[in-house]
Amino acid sequence: MNSDGSGKLDQAYEGLERETPDRVARAIRWLRRPESRWIRIPLGLLLIAGGIFGFLPVLGFEFIPLGLLLIAQDVPFLRKPVGEFTLWLERKWVALRQWWQHRRRH
Repeated sequence: MNSDGSGKLDQAYEGLERETPDRVARAIRWLRRPESRWIRIPLGLLLIAGGIFGFLPVLGFEFIPLGLLLIAQDVPFLRKPVGEFTLWLERKWVALRQWWQHRRRH
C-alpha cells in the first residue's frame, strides 16, 4: 500500500463500485479518471458546502462524506482517513444488508 493512503482510497472506491448499481458504478469510475478532476473538485466542494447546511430540508449531512470522498482523490492527506472511513461504512452496509436478508428469510 502507498504511504499516502491511495491504496486505501482505491480499495474503498472498488468496494463502492461493487455495492452500487451499474449506472452509479460507471459514474464513480468516470469521476475517478484523472481528466475528471475539473468536475470532481468543484462537485466535492459543492457537496461539502451543501452538507454544512444539512439542517435545511433539501440538503443533508450525508453530502459531507461524499464531498470528502471526491476531494480525497486529489488531496493526499485525506486519502487514508477517507478511505478507511469509507471501508468501515461499506462493512457496516454489507453487514446490515446480510442481517436484513437473513431476517426476511425467517
